[in-house]
Amino acid sequence: MNFRLQTQEGSSCRRRRATREVMVGDVGIGGSHPVRIQSMTRTDTTNVPATLRQITQLARARCELVRVAVPDEESARAVREIKRRARLPLIADVHFDYRLALLALEAGADKIRINPGNIRQPRRLLPVIRAAAERRVPIRIGVNSGSLPPSLIAKHGGPTAAALVELALEQAEFFEEQGFGDLVFSLKSSSVCDTVQAYRAFAQRSDYPLHVGVTEAGPMLQSAVRSAIGIGCLLLEGIGETIRVSATAAPVQEVKIAKEILASLGVRHFGPIIISCPTCARTSVDLLSIVRHVETALDRMDIAEPLRVAVMGCAVNGPGEAREADVGVAFEERLAHLFRNGKVVATVTHDQALVALLEQVSTLVGSC
Repeated sequence: MNFRLQTQEGSSCRRRRATREVMVGDVGIGGSHPVRIQSMTRTDTTNVPATLRQITQLARARCELVRVAVPDEESARAVREIKRRARLPLIADVHFDYRLALLALEAGADKIRINPGNIRQPRRLLPVIRAAAERRVPIRIGVNSGSLPPSLIAKHGGPTAAALVELALEQAEFFEEQGFGDLVFSLKSSSVCDTVQAYRAFAQRSDYPLHVGVTEAGPMLQSAVRSAIGIGCLLLEGIGETIRVSATAAPVQEVKIAKEILASLGVRHFGPIIISCPTCARTSVDLLSIVRHVETALDRMDIAEPLRVAVMGCAVNGPGEAREADVGVAFEERLAHLFRNGKVVATVTHDQALVALLEQVSTLVGSC
């Protein structure tokens, strides 16, 4: 059965820009592949068991690519054991010392992230390029506003979008001169506006896949809002092949926010979407508690389809929203009306409504 949300997929989004394909392990990005979700571990990389536990948690949350910090030789060598047992393609995050990238490649990393803002002598990257080409491992050029070369900051009067783009284009030219094109780029700023402007400008001048995110986006709520605006704005314009929500929070929370961004735009679907009202004086039930129960029950049912479930608290917009959902309930003063595929299928008391709604969900999913 085709749920209603599927017929709307991509209706509000511009067609994605055409990019080259890059393979990270067995996960493809760019080309015809879906927008991928990435996160990063918070553990000490040398603590292999702890790092693997976090990667497993991310995989269960439907993260598709994971990055680990490689600040020293011991961390680079730990990549080998992590890679052997990890459930996700492994990206080694390298700063300052190009030799750590070489060690990570030897250890089997599926992708290398380097920062041209703190590895500033291009010739030092030549052995990294050769080693990556031999192993067919892609490289992400991660340009960040917080680590731009002083010369570019002076030239542009700060870590502006133009400064980010200039450095990214310089890097693209250098790697192309070496015959290496298996690249992904990111141009991140803690400023949402600068981030969007930088990605827009770079996307107009290249066909490289882009890893999109707002860097250093803050604690949970701030990160969710800033990431939704920045990443969402770019995805609506067809820009972005992988995304990472940067939050000062557990990495699984980053994945949850990323999934909500993609699902809200109709870019990808990860299961049911709950439509519910914020409540007001017209609400005659404890809607907050009911919605929490519905959310928990849907999680336990492990539904993969993009089912729209409406839980509405009064007669103003309730019947309309419930009618437009796949399954819905609209509470009135004493009764609740159950909807399925746009039609009223039952009228029950408030006490019966939650069980009746979930029964309708089970019946609908079971009929597919």
